[in-house]
Amino acid sequence: MKCEHCTRKECSKKTKTEDQENASAEVSSLAQENGEKGEFRKLADAKIFLSDCLACDSCVTAEEGVQVSQQNAKDFFRVLNLNKKCDRSQHKVLVVSVCPQSLPYFAAKFRLSVTDASRRLCGFLKSLGVHYVFDTAVAADFSILESQKEFVRRYQQHSKEEPALPMLTSACPGWVRYAERVLGHPVTPHLCTAKSPQQIMGSLVKDYFARRQNLSPDKIFHVIVAPCYDKKLEALREDLPTTSHGSRGADCVLTSGEVVRMMEQSDHAVRDAAVDTLFGGLKEEEVRRHDGASSDGYLAHVFRHAAKQLFDEDVGEVTYRTLRNKDFQEVTLEKNGEVLLRFAAAYGFRNIQNVVLKLKKGRFPYHFVEVLACAGGCLSGRGQAQTEDGRVDKALLRQMEGIYADIPVRPPETSAHVQELYQEWLDGADSPRVQEALHTMYQGAGLPAGSRDIKW
Repeated sequence: MKCEHCTRKECSKKTKTEDQENASAEVSSLAQENGEKGEFRKLADAKIFLSDCLACDSCVTAEEGVQVSQQNAKDFFRVLNLNKKCDRSQHKVLVVSVCPQSLPYFAAKFRLSVTDASRRLCGFLKSLGVHYVFDTAVAADFSILESQKEFVRRYQQHSKEEPALPMLTSACPGWVRYAERVLGHPVTPHLCTAKSPQQIMGSLVKDYFARRQNLSPDKIFHVIVAPCYDKKLEALREDLPTTSHGSRGADCVLTSGEVVRMMEQSDHAVRDAAVDTLFGGLKEEEVRRHDGASSDGYLAHVFRHAAKQLFDEDVGEVTYRTLRNKDFQEVTLEKNGEVLLRFAAAYGFRNIQNVVLKLKKGRFPYHFVEVLACAGGCLSGRGQAQTEDGRVDKALLRQMEGIYADIPVRPPETSAHVQELYQEWLDGADSPRVQEALHTMYQGAGLPAGSRDIKW
């Protein structure tokens, strides 16, 4: 099995564990015991795609293999069925949070508008026994806002003696895992410390939402629906249970493709349902996205904020210039012939390698780089838009890109809910709780230099 982002033909790794091989049978057994006629017996299990095998020449460890194999439908159905069998005092509150980049896949697969697809997905999950379904847009708001503030701070503190730039985004778990496990220093100090939307959503659900519902965090089983397998690895990060709730933020991660297979194989009668909000009885909000063609658009949001805060320049539409390929683009802010800001977007590991090599050689012209492991961005995640033989379904992907582009953009600064949460949940935008709940630290040991010698 090749790794998710690997492009080397000679790299083929066996990662499937015995636990994974038995998972389909156990899910089927759980469903049959519950009188569901084994409707999910054909569900595929989570596959392990370790991004950093590009350079480290080692597979997922046996322990990680077992842990990741638990991030699948088997664990989800285990909790669903326990809720139907055990004493009510032992029940879990099931919460599912859906990434915005997953919705175009559901819309394309079921030929619905993105709003109707969101409601159909919500209705299906609730027909299974899920109590709440949220989207993760508010978590991405927090991540982008904290990234904006951190970039301005780094820019103002940067010097040749103590370089704080470039700042590299940290929302992509495949990239972060690669940086931590393989690259180490001098790359990890440049990673933005703002947590990813998935990590922040975990804190929102297990801390803020739990307190609003008078629930202990361990009474909530939190599932993330995401476009890529790397999100499963992100859920296992050792530093995630560090916030005040002391509980892992995401208990299970399902890819969009796994959920679609569940929906296709289900005999449940499904009624569309409105997506819930974290704020109680408020009505369903319009589906929205951030300003990225296939992702949360950290580059565009940070660029506009930095231009205004540092140079008092108002930037409307961000103009991208394609360089080496369509997945490596540049954005600049210029005044009187001088380049004030130079940002880049680097998607896919070939482009990431070029970024890393330039950074190590000290010939790096960029102040900020939005880094994503998947070529084409988050919409192209291997957990969706794949053919049966594992290739990218290009026609489906083009359809998804059109659907995503039509979703209204709302800048995170305009979200009244986020500003309320800063006060109500975190005691203010500059309080110590912000650092605890919205920021993280990175491991930086890396592997010996010899293992990083890659030739493309």
